[in-house]
Amino acid sequence: MTQRVALVTGAMGGIGTAICRALAQQGHRVIANCLPAFPQKEAWLNEQKDAGFDFLAVEADVADFEQCRAMAAEIEAKVGPVDILVNNAGITRDKFFHKMEKSQWDAVLRVNLDSMFNVTRHIAPKMAERGWGRIINISSVNGVKGQAGQTNYSAAKAGILGFTKALALEMASKGVTVNAIAPGYVATEMVMAIREDIRQAIIDTIPMKRLAAPEEVAACVVFLASDQAGYITGATLNVNGGLHMC
Repeated sequence: MTQRVALVTGAMGGIGTAICRALAQQGHRVIANCLPAFPQKEAWLNEQKDAGFDFLAVEADVADFEQCRAMAAEIEAKVGPVDILVNNAGITRDKFFHKMEKSQWDAVLRVNLDSMFNVTRHIAPKMAERGWGRIINISSVNGVKGQAGQTNYSAAKAGILGFTKALALEMASKGVTVNAIAPGYVATEMVMAIREDIRQAIIDTIPMKRLAAPEEVAACVVFLASDQAGYITGATLNVNGGLHMC
C-alpha cells in the first residue's frame, strides 16, 4: 500500500470526519483543514486520537486565497506535497430568493465555489508536475437538481460540477483525475438535529426511505482516490438513495 498525503477541507464536520477516517484506514497521511481559531479543533483532534486516528490539523479560511496559499506551503513543509485533495468545505445560508440578502449569496458562493479555485490552484499544478494526483470535489444533489430556498447553495454546488469537468480535461494527460461526489441527505449531527417530523418528511421523499451514513460518502472518496479509479475523470458520483437520477 502506498501512503499518500491527503488534504480534506472542512474536515471537522460529519462528512469530513468520515472522509478523514476512511482515508487514514487506507494508510494515507491525512491533513484536516479547519477555520482559523476553530473552537472545536482540539476537542475534535482528541476525539479522533482516542479512536486511533492521528491527524495533522491546518487552519485556513478556504474563502481566502492567500490563506490557502499559506496552508499549502505549511503542509508541504511539514509532511510533503498533497497527493489527494478533497474539497469538502461548505456552508448554507438558506432563504427564498426574494428574501435573500446579498451577504447570504456572497458567503455561500465564496466558501462553496471560490474555495475550489483558492485551494486547488496551489495544489493541482504540483500534482501535474509529479504525474499523479486525485482531486475529489464534494457537490450536492441540490447542485444537480436544484432546491427551493437554496439558489445560492444550488448555484455554487452546480458550479463545482462545471469546475470538475473543465479541470478534468486540463489534467487528464498529467496523471491527475478530477471527480465530484453529489451526496443527498446524510445523517450528520446537523441533519439529525432537524425537528423529527420535518426530518421524516425529507426521508419520505427518498426512494430508499433512509438517510445516507457519512461513511457511505467517505467510501466513494476512498474509491476515487485509489489507483483502481485511475481511468475515471470528470465524473459525478451521485449518492442520494434514488432521490434524483440523471
